[in-house]
Amino acid sequence: MSSNYKVGMPRFLRITLLVLAAGVVPLVILVGSALWMVQANNSYSREILELRLARSAILNVLLALQDAERGQRGFVMTQDPDYLEPYSESTGQMPERLRRLHETTARIAGVANRVKGFDAIVGEKIAEMSRTIDLVRSGDRERAIDLIRTDRGLKLMDNARSTMDDSLAQVDDRLRVIVAEQIEVAENLKWTTITAAVAIVLVLAMAFFVIREHIRALSQARAEVEVLNAGLEERISERTQDLMRANQEIQRFAYVVTHDLRAPLVNIMGFLSELENALKSLAVYVLADGKTLSEQQVMDARTAVNDDLPEAIGFIRSSTRKMDQLINAILKISRDGRRKLLPENIDLKLIADNAAASVHHQIISAGGTIICDFGKVRHVVSDRITLDQIFGNLFDNAVKYQDSSRALTLEVRSYPIARGRIGIDVTDNGRGIGPQDLERVFELFRRAGRQDQPGEGIGLAHVRSLIRNLGGDITVESELGKGSTFKLVMPLDLTMIVRSTAL
Repeated sequence: MSSNYKVGMPRFLRITLLVLAAGVVPLVILVGSALWMVQANNSYSREILELRLARSAILNVLLALQDAERGQRGFVMTQDPDYLEPYSESTGQMPERLRRLHETTARIAGVANRVKGFDAIVGEKIAEMSRTIDLVRSGDRERAIDLIRTDRGLKLMDNARSTMDDSLAQVDDRLRVIVAEQIEVAENLKWTTITAAVAIVLVLAMAFFVIREHIRALSQARAEVEVLNAGLEERISERTQDLMRANQEIQRFAYVVTHDLRAPLVNIMGFLSELENALKSLAVYVLADGKTLSEQQVMDARTAVNDDLPEAIGFIRSSTRKMDQLINAILKISRDGRRKLLPENIDLKLIADNAAASVHHQIISAGGTIICDFGKVRHVVSDRITLDQIFGNLFDNAVKYQDSSRALTLEVRSYPIARGRIGIDVTDNGRGIGPQDLERVFELFRRAGRQDQPGEGIGLAHVRSLIRNLGGDITVESELGKGSTFKLVMPLDLTMIVRSTAL
């Protein structure tokens, strides 16, 4: 294998990881900023609603008092009982309107204290009107008119209007401040979204450029292998196979970066558009400033607060979790690929027995059996940690996908292969794998068959990555409903592979 490839691969991984890390930063900033701004917007919306309710309650009390006075004066002047209808209706509603007034202004600083004495003013005004009406009813209309001419009722009404106008002014001032702050938050959210989207696009472009350059370097390395000494033809053929296989791995990795990682980003960008649309509906409601809104506009604002904003935030959070899982899986395989191999003399039966011990209870308790046959080839020189991981993953996989209609039988056997290589078959009588999925099961984040078991689709991809780090490979033979045989091929002596790749 050429020195360009040997040096370039770690560099490619470093650059790729840096690009991925650079992509996560704007995404985290975006989500954090969006959550904070949406929370701030919700707080503003709640306070605006409270202020609008308080404003409405103030006006309702004042209008009721004016209607009552109009009815009283009309009855006194004309003695027509029809004028008493608005008076009676307004005074009858007054206790509820006063209760609503105090309830809606209780949490508004300054306004609550101002309206506390309003009950007394209203009570005096109603008492004054009631007295004049009683005088007219008793036939003393002239005295009722004289009572009105004293201007006592006018002063009480002016006092009520002054108190209400001051309260309305305080509410309107606070509304203007909140609307200005909410508009500023919305503007900041818009620019944060645009900046993060641009950063994500740039990161994807950088990832594509890095992958393209690395694939070009692989092609150049393959060309160098083809012109090596003819006497090394067999080794050149093997190294070419390694390069082709590495190229395929890079292509698959590129697919993950450009497709699987892009999917949650697209979801986030889509739901950020939904956030923006929801803010538009809220802006229409908030900026109405006392204007009458249509029922649809009010409904759109409520839908934005109760449904659209929480739904968009939930999907953004779900997409970030998915992206974090994908990145962690890639990092896990990447770390194993960079770990330095430590060849040592290993008893394969001990490795298999240790792996079997971890699933022994699950198999034996269901009446199953484990058979380990290493009679033909038992000792190899390889990396112990890597082999522990390979056997552990394959055994766990067999237990996870066993056929519930029969007891699991798990068999492991080894046999020699020509040119210093060894074969190891791990056979089970589980569910089996369909012919269309025999290669798919080794791809990163891909799973085959019925998805009734937890997992992220990295187990067999991890095994293939591990065995290939040892200079070997893995394939599978399977039939649905009968079971599977995972066939491992690896060198008897890993030190030969390590020395060869160093040349």
